[in-house]
Amino acid sequence: MPYQISPRVQAGMLCLVTFLSACGGGSETTTPALSVSIAAPAAANQVFSLNTPIAVSARVTVNGASAPDGTTVNFSAPAGSVATASTLTHGGTASTTLTASAPGKQTFTATATLSGATGTSSQTVYVRQPPAPLEILVPAYFYPSAGGSDWDRMTASALAHPGLKFTAILNPSNGIFNSTEPRYLLAAQDFVGAGGRLLGYVYTRYGTGARSVSDIKANIDRYLDLYGRSLISGIFLDEMAADPARIGFYREIYDHIQSRDPSLRILGNPGTVPAEGYAGVVDAVVTFEGTGAGYASYDPRQTADWLYSRPNSTQAMLAHNVMTCQAMQGIVATAATPLANAGMVYATDRVFDYATGTGTGNPWATLPSYWTRLLETVEAINQGQALPGCP
Repeated sequence: MPYQISPRVQAGMLCLVTFLSACGGGSETTTPALSVSIAAPAAANQVFSLNTPIAVSARVTVNGASAPDGTTVNFSAPAGSVATASTLTHGGTASTTLTASAPGKQTFTATATLSGATGTSSQTVYVRQPPAPLEILVPAYFYPSAGGSDWDRMTASALAHPGLKFTAILNPSNGIFNSTEPRYLLAAQDFVGAGGRLLGYVYTRYGTGARSVSDIKANIDRYLDLYGRSLISGIFLDEMAADPARIGFYREIYDHIQSRDPSLRILGNPGTVPAEGYAGVVDAVVTFEGTGAGYASYDPRQTADWLYSRPNSTQAMLAHNVMTCQAMQGIVATAATPLANAGMVYATDRVFDYATGTGTGNPWATLPSYWTRLLETVEAINQGQALPGCP
């Protein structure tokens, strides 16, 4: 007859098994579900300036609840220093500061280990060089007529704002000329005498060969030979290509300008972010040319993070269709953010649509109606002051 265990004994044995399991006395142990997540900096705020401490924190949970106070979290960064590499959690969070030692893309990690379980989280940040003050870059594609013109206004503004850096693009006859035009020469002399700087306009037809390198070199030489190095501080290469295949074309132009004077500033305008190799054939690049609305979505982090290893003085933006003074101030403030990292700025309320060719025609044919407020806004941002009121 088989032996039978009484219900009372069965209940006692079940309690013993349950107790042993709860105390770890069984043959199997349960590893806790450990999770580490970066709490700061927030994903939307990932661009910082070099040598500026970045507040970093990590949230640690165990089985969905905050980790016990005193759980160790290790922070590390490949190109920077962490104030406290190992910190302890309080309320599930551990914090420290990270100071990047090199500009560009950086990834830091946070790791915690508890009861045999390890959790790791990483986040990418972008670090730019300490920014230089903003500079005004004016596409001065207007004629210096007698009796008062926008050239006279620029000259007067340069005199009135001696602490603000002005650069204007000189563009007589779309850059094609064989002699100096007296009105342009006088305007150039007045503007430079007031403290402004001039770049000679040269179009390049995107390096396709539609305009030959020899023609472009001759165009550059005419600026230097006819207007002179005392007036011309550099060359503005318009309609610049952006794809890697054309870099050699611009390398030859760059070498020619360097042979004339290595101190000349070379600014290229693809109107968008070009391939990284273009940083070797120009000193600065217009990474954005378009509408103010389009600039609101400008974000080089995902496709051109190499820009953050370059000074903001090597990056420019030109915005049109910026219809109000308030919109202009928003655009300039955006340009000055670590995300945009622009050093040369310009905005105008002239309207143009490149896709359809409609609007007021040349968006750079006059200064904007809010010209004075534009200068005051740039000056206020450079000085860390409140923006001036708009009419």
